[in-house]
Amino acid sequence: MRIRTSSRAICRAVLVSGLLFVVAHAATAQPAADAAAASPWKPWTEPSTFELGDIFELEWANDPQISPDGSRVVYQRSFMDRMADRRRSNLWVVNTAGDAASHQPLTTGMVNHASPRWSPDGQRLLYVATDPSAAGGAQLWVRWMESGRTARLTQLSTSPSGLAWSPDGRTIAFTRFVESESKPMASLPSKPEGAQWAEPAVVIEELIYRSDGAGYLSQGHRQLFVVSAEGGTPRQVTKGDFDVSGTPVWTRDGSALLFGSNRNEDWRYDPVDGEIYRVDVATGEVTAFTDRNGPDGQPALSPDGRRLAWVGFDDRVQGYQISRLSVADVEADGRLGESRILAGDLDRSISSPTWSADGKGLFFTFTDQGNGKIGFVELASDRVEVVAENRGGTSLGRPYGGGSFSVANDGTLAFNFTRPDHPADVAVVRGGSTQRLTRLNDDLFGHKKLGEVEEMWVESSHDGRRIHGWIVKPPGFEAGEKYPLVLEIHGGPFADYGDRFAAEVQLYAAAGYVVLYMNPRGSSSYGEEFGNLIHHAYPSYDFDDLMTGIDEVIRRGYVDPDQLFVTGGSGGGVLTAWIVGHTDRFRAAVVAKPVINWTSFVLTADVAPFFWKYWFPGFPWDEPENYRRRSPLSYVGNVTTPTMLLTGEADYRTPIAESEQFYQALKLRRVDSALVRIPDASHGITARPSQFMTKVAHVLAWFERYR
Repeated sequence: MRIRTSSRAICRAVLVSGLLFVVAHAATAQPAADAAAASPWKPWTEPSTFELGDIFELEWANDPQISPDGSRVVYQRSFMDRMADRRRSNLWVVNTAGDAASHQPLTTGMVNHASPRWSPDGQRLLYVATDPSAAGGAQLWVRWMESGRTARLTQLSTSPSGLAWSPDGRTIAFTRFVESESKPMASLPSKPEGAQWAEPAVVIEELIYRSDGAGYLSQGHRQLFVVSAEGGTPRQVTKGDFDVSGTPVWTRDGSALLFGSNRNEDWRYDPVDGEIYRVDVATGEVTAFTDRNGPDGQPALSPDGRRLAWVGFDDRVQGYQISRLSVADVEADGRLGESRILAGDLDRSISSPTWSADGKGLFFTFTDQGNGKIGFVELASDRVEVVAENRGGTSLGRPYGGGSFSVANDGTLAFNFTRPDHPADVAVVRGGSTQRLTRLNDDLFGHKKLGEVEEMWVESSHDGRRIHGWIVKPPGFEAGEKYPLVLEIHGGPFADYGDRFAAEVQLYAAAGYVVLYMNPRGSSSYGEEFGNLIHHAYPSYDFDDLMTGIDEVIRRGYVDPDQLFVTGGSGGGVLTAWIVGHTDRFRAAVVAKPVINWTSFVLTADVAPFFWKYWFPGFPWDEPENYRRRSPLSYVGNVTTPTMLLTGEADYRTPIAESEQFYQALKLRRVDSALVRIPDASHGITARPSQFMTKVAHVLAWFERYR
């Protein structure tokens, strides 16, 4: 158990002790009840609010993997390393019966253990271990669950992912990056011994040459490997200038692997297209299983090996496209028969298809109106049933979704479970009943007051469409008071917020703000038509949706209309910059990691081949007016709102030059503004706990300056 002591608690205890001394001596002058009422200090045992330093105390459950017999769940327990300022993870196990004594660590230490995978017989556990203090990087390890003995299986030069046991438990498949050999473009004369010449030039010839979170890329590709479950030398199965994506799937006889990949000749310029392939493990021969213009991936083979399921869509070059679930028979010659769509009436994106043990249907995940769910579709009837809700909670900062699930042979499901008052825990579903198995943050939130979250629907002032949102009230909210309000806008823009835990939102509420977050048009989880209302028109009427939400909260009477603030990151940063260019109703704004100029963004973002094609009707030089009228920079002449820009210096998704353009323009116009650069931070900004605190602290400091 952790022991938490904050400086605030210590100060309050000392002051209370002093006041008790004074009250004791004044008891003869007034009744004790009156004296207690007159004291400005509250007992130190009263729950406090969520604070910046509590970020280091958060824990959350990732990747819950249920044993084949359904009796136990191993999961990745993530936490913060205060001294190293990093996120860490160990592996823990808990019985699905829910007895507290069964909840035990399998691994410990300030290291990273991840990707637990049960062997088919449930006797062993495969996982990836990384020790930041040791050389060698991430490696495959296996644990014999009965004895507790462990063995390292590999000595890899790059990290493994996509782990998959063969059906007989004798072989393990995985993917890893393989660097290509490169030759220098030019040669220089040899430098004299001991000479200190400049670093050599870096020559870039690839279309995609850097990636957010990874930096400038080495040349090479992610390939498929196999290794004996007893260790040894891994053998590379796939080759060529193509990447293997996702987790491979073994055929039932163990002779081949199925995987997703974009192996088209023009894949660099057509990043969305992709197929499912079969590779013979012995010969390396690759055969395409699917063939359409669109992304096919996440293959799932039925228990008898006779049917293949996967997800994908026919590419219509839209900003938002629904992934559908397909199934087809595997013919005697190893090829696929005619495919059909399952759950076709579900107007939501489907992912992670997983067969039931009897092969009669598939489990899958989807998000509906901001709520993560696990569904089941019956093969014979095509009937869809929701078997679990409130999936997600692995995104700590803002109320995004996420998470995963696994299924035992008896049909028991394990998944990430979250609510607004706690990050992801482990839960199971058996016989239609959901049981929460862990409570990783009860020791923290047991003495913390959090802001209450209330669902809200409004009709947009633009066209009357129903828009979904949530209101978070400050801890200790009093109906007769007037509060300042923060509008917090999600990114994407094809993403969604939901009724999930969000540390950033709770910190704003703890600082005394009512917080409003919404899913304006363009958000996912409301259907394909709703998502594409901003196709080639973003930002646009999503502005009206957000302003309608603000008006509704003001109408409820507890928000001061003269104390409005706005912030958002990524796509939310775009909308925040757009808002201050179209209204002056906000006292201050924080524009985080935005796009300010769509032309410069498309030509500098790490996945430029995608953005120009799917978010715009053409290249910037062919459609300059479309890019101009949708760029917040075009409206900077209207801005009077004090505006802070905040971006990571290593952000390659929305490079910091975007923020610098807006900041410089605001300064030239003499608008109150600031530029906050977070060193070593990529697009996520909050990968390290101190970066998380830095972001929130600066947002609140800027708002307090103008409150």
